[in-house]
Amino acid sequence: MAPAAGLTPIIQPRYAAIVMDASTREVLYANAADEIRHPASITKVMTLFLTFDALRSGRLQLDDQVPISRHAAAQRPSKLGLPAGRSISVREAIEVVAVKSANDIAVALAEKIAGSEPAFARMMTNKARMLGMKATYFSNASGLNDVANFTTARDLAILSASILAAHPDRYSYFGMRTASFGKLRFANHNPLLGKLDGVDGIKTGFTNDAGYTQAASAVRGGRRLITVVMGEPTIAARSRDLTALLDAGFSVLEKRARGQLTTVAANLPDISHPALRIMPGHAEGSAEY
Repeated sequence: MAPAAGLTPIIQPRYAAIVMDASTREVLYANAADEIRHPASITKVMTLFLTFDALRSGRLQLDDQVPISRHAAAQRPSKLGLPAGRSISVREAIEVVAVKSANDIAVALAEKIAGSEPAFARMMTNKARMLGMKATYFSNASGLNDVANFTTARDLAILSASILAAHPDRYSYFGMRTASFGKLRFANHNPLLGKLDGVDGIKTGFTNDAGYTQAASAVRGGRRLITVVMGEPTIAARSRDLTALLDAGFSVLEKRARGQLTTVAANLPDISHPALRIMPGHAEGSAEY
């Protein structure tokens, strides 16, 4: 499947954001939400979505072994670093992908499910269309930079809401604070877990072309919001903007319940969101946060 006509991925990371009610899919706030961006490691939400689908259908079991191919072992960091010929259980693979964002293990899962990463990428794109993600094309299972791997903030919010609805019993993987493999222990790259009220997932990402990206979900007062930011210049800016958007979103819901009419934009602090942000120098593929 080729990229849709007229969808040309950008080169420089640019800010985009959206706030969505997870239950109703109402969009409470949008900033460049339909402009094409690179997803970075938020791609792995779809990788795990298809893994959860395979578990539910019985095609996979949590104790099944996932072999590490030469192709998987050759992926750039962030990675677990297992050599070709080793294996990891499906359960361990899910945890390492969700928490450490390991590119090698994401590719190994893709090969286990579809036989090859290109075949899995086609499955990912087909799933995106089924979910209503109209502007997304996946070319790999990891989110490492590829000109043909692109999406929008709106589509990532749809993906986040969809995996919550389809696999509520497995969503908790995205909220794990730590994961381990053998003697190795990893901390979740999501800095909002345990620090911002109600946040319990979903996924962070970074590449030079994408900037610092994140899809976050939080529950307060029995309501769940999903917020996506893309193209941030730093982790701190990403966390600052997500915090402001989530706080403003829940403030809107509270005020609505009291009969007040307001918007997320009206409840945001005075934060500048320039349309174009230039990344500081980082080695391509050196890290995923």
